Amino acid sequence: MAGQGSTGNVIAALASFFIPGLGQLLQGRLLMAAFQFCLAAILWIFLLGWAVHLWSVLDAALYKP
Repeated sequence: MAGQGSTGNVIAALASFFIPGLGQLLQGRLLMAAFQFCLAAILWIFLLGWAVHLWSVLDAALYKP
């Protein structure tokens, strides 16, 4: 992935839009992916998962290797 604004980051952001952490997993960031996925799953119980979902999309889109 070339960096911020690259096609890879756009694809990662779209993947994170559907499943939090999936974009980070596509970027090879296993720990961040697992953290965001678990945090979103826990917070959706309290209807706050949307915040982690949004964070996941922005993190994937703005990632600079």
